[in-house]
Amino acid sequence: MLYTLLKKAVDSHARLGHIQTQHGVIPTPVFMPVGTQATVKTLDVTEVDEVSEGLILGNTYHLWLQPGADIVAKHQGLHGFMRWPKAVLTDSGGYQVFSLANQRKITEEGVYFKHHKSGEALFLSPEKSLEIQRQLGADIVMSFDECPPFDASYDYHKASHERTLRWAERGLKVPLDAHQHIFGIVQGGPYEDLRRASLQGLLAYPMDGYAIGGLSVGESKEAMAKVLRFIAPQLPQDKPRYLMGVGTPEDLLLGIENGIDMFDCVNPTRLARHGSAYTQFGRIAIKAQKYAEDLGPLDEHCSCKVCQTYTRSYLRHLFKAQETLGQRLVSYHNLAFLKKLMHDSREAIQNDTFNTFKENFLRQYRV
Repeated sequence: MLYTLLKKAVDSHARLGHIQTQHGVIPTPVFMPVGTQATVKTLDVTEVDEVSEGLILGNTYHLWLQPGADIVAKHQGLHGFMRWPKAVLTDSGGYQVFSLANQRKITEEGVYFKHHKSGEALFLSPEKSLEIQRQLGADIVMSFDECPPFDASYDYHKASHERTLRWAERGLKVPLDAHQHIFGIVQGGPYEDLRRASLQGLLAYPMDGYAIGGLSVGESKEAMAKVLRFIAPQLPQDKPRYLMGVGTPEDLLLGIENGIDMFDCVNPTRLARHGSAYTQFGRIAIKAQKYAEDLGPLDEHCSCKVCQTYTRSYLRHLFKAQETLGQRLVSYHNLAFLKKLMHDSREAIQNDTFNTFKENFLRQYRV
């Protein structure tokens, strides 16, 4: 069994469990740091280990282009390539179908791209996506999908999710390695009947887990919450549930409340590289003048090594001096902050106090 459900909350759909992979056991709910190019930006694997629960994400599209799946395979997959001994999940390339909309053409066979740098012609099919992910050696791989714009028409979402189901069936015919597990992705935009049809279609296939795609792509917080509250509790109880591309503290808590087990997002490290740090009272911009003589830590309630060692004044100095250490330290802190949020959420579920914990956190956290 990939997933074990340990406890369901009494005050919400939140749930406690763990995921068993060949490369370790991961407690859930869990946030996965994003290692797009086989690296979590600015951090080495020892630091990533300290600020994660042993599961990170790699990007199929970008690793296919550089260095190439064959080179990664020669290292016995991403684990050997980046010297990461714990678990890895790879996306399918489906998000790039959305993000590179001006450089691609979708057909029934797959997606034709122009290389985002060189302009070279590329083709990614469901079969190719799964073969790349097999070579990358990820513990969890994703079915190839289209991530449509949230505000696309009903007819577009209907055609898109139906094609995604056909792609899922084709991808399942690609033999994976024994340690690998595959997730299907529920699409359908804002439309409840399409989301339900997408899920029902996936349930006909032998998926090891289920992801909710097509959210956090520019829609309002209210629209995302509406979709999540509708579809998340309908996902199978005995399989892991993954909300793709979501990672702000308030959205993580919303997802947990609705029964989500897994999350990923580039925000913690992307924000950090611009000097934005999570704290219990919301994000702060460390480059602001008011921190020039501030001798306190980023967050006085954070026990990470950054907060226990450096002052806000010093961190501001690093950014003003354009020293890359500043980006590294704030990246470490932001991921440590989310790791603690996940730990505290699991503890609250265990103690049947999740709703109270969520309300108390959000009462002082300024979005």
